Amino acid sequence: MSKKNNLYPSVFKMISNFTKEVGTYIANGSPNVSPEDYQKRLETCLACPSLKRNVMRCTTCGCKMEYKAKWKTADCPENKWKPQYNEKK
Repeated sequence: MSKKNNLYPSVFKMISNFTKEVGTYIANGSPNVSPEDYQKRLETCLACPSLKRNVMRCTTCGCKMEYKAKWKTADCPENKWKPQYNEKK
């Protein structure tokens, strides 16, 4: 699923991805991971070929990983890290 060409998804898809992520984050009380888990997530992102490092943006989902990696509700689009929350029903 990884894009090696460093092209982002379409603007529509990036907006859709961001809207879903931020909606879930806010609906669950805006929980953040621990500083240690944030560092682990960023290290995983930095080792991933889908990260455009100069802007810290994932070429798979289009998200800015320095923000998304903080959110307990977020997941890696390439399944390298998972959400850390119980979704509200």
